[in-house]
Amino acid sequence: MEKYLKLEDISSYNISFDLSNYVWDIVIKWDSFAKYSIGKQFVDAADSISANIAEGFGRYFKKDKINFYRYGKGSAVESVDWNNKAIKRGLISHEQFTYIDKILNELPLEINNLIKYTNDKLKY
Repeated sequence: MEKYLKLEDISSYNISFDLSNYVWDIVIKWDSFAKYSIGKQFVDAADSISANIAEGFGRYFKKDKINFYRYGKGSAVESVDWNNKAIKRGLISHEQFTYIDKILNELPLEINNLIKYTNDKLKY
């Protein structure tokens, strides 16, 4: 019996999903100005990583899938910028910054592995 890949089997999805919730848990505690200026965009960018991976996973054609996975990579890079701004402006601790930064530096490779897998395994 052939096993089909599920969204929950994709490591880049799981890592980015957990990251987005970590960022949410931090931002939700900020004051209203920080939350609605930097916070909203930081959460949107972090949420967009796993959302784009999920959307790509749901697409039929290989090129569509890969396109959305690349959008997810772009959102990871955008999240790096928001993380840098948050530490510079004293909104997150050094430990939070380091944790987020580590994950954001690992995610592009994880997503590249997903793109390679998709390219190698799918015909269309």
